[in-house]
Amino acid sequence: MPDHYDRLHHFISDGVWDAGPLEEELAIQAERMIGGPKAVLVVDDTALPKKGGQSVGVAPQYASALGKTANCQLLVSLTLASREVPVTVGLKLFLPESWTNAPERMAKARVPKDRQRALTKPEIAIEEIDRLISAGVRFGMVLADSGHGYVAGGQDQGGSLALAGAEGAEDVGRGGALVVRRRGARPPPRPAPGDLKFFCPTRA
Repeated sequence: MPDHYDRLHHFISDGVWDAGPLEEELAIQAERMIGGPKAVLVVDDTALPKKGGQSVGVAPQYASALGKTANCQLLVSLTLASREVPVTVGLKLFLPESWTNAPERMAKARVPKDRQRALTKPEIAIEEIDRLISAGVRFGMVLADSGHGYVAGGQDQGGSLALAGAEGAEDVGRGGALVVRRRGARPPPRPAPGDLKFFCPTRA
């Protein structure tokens, strides 16, 4: 129905609303469903191929879905998983330098003021992990693709980022997975800020 479509389109594209409460409720429900020390938080990239240049964040970037560099938007996704059950708990748009270095372009596209700043994908992931921890989401391990700019390491490398007590981070081969485990065989029931080791961003 055209009228219903127009109203939905207006709500998504023009309506002013705060996604925070919805994101918090999603985190709470995901925690109730599968949260716990055996749950795994998976950090990954999601690419949305685009034709034009008006969509926020669109630029020539590596699109994993296509296996090559293409004009696309990139989102940092976080998925809470336990056994066969995955629940997406975070999805944030990455803004490349072609956007963050162009304030007028961001203003014209109505990028929210608090998002008009340059952040690497690991930095976005860390902000999202902090948000989930604050919401009480429990997990025993963080997995990230080392091919997407996440590498193991504990020392300051001029941009290394402390997450929230990890026993160690393993970089499983080139293009493999970065594994961040919790300290001890029986991790605490709820992670706390400062309790995971390091993600060192090597590239945006």
